Amino acid sequence: MTDNSAEATAASPATPIPADIEALSYEEAREQLIGVVSKLEAGGTSLEDSLALWERGEALARRCEEWLEGARKRLAAARQDS
Repeated sequence: MTDNSAEATAASPATPIPADIEALSYEEAREQLIGVVSKLEAGGTSLEDSLALWERGEALARRCEEWLEGARKRLAAARQDS
């Protein structure tokens, strides 16, 4: 029996972020992610809806990470220039 979770995790970043999420600012993506987490924690949704929320949450988290990585790169570049 093999563990496919590592394969799924490795494949996630290659999945394109939906255009509506790609257009969000960091703050907007973060707020939506908080909403998704709250809905998932509250429960009461169908399995299908929970999976859709989870997938959206993953995309929102990746978008937030993109913003943060961009900020890290800008800071590193600013430090090199000074």
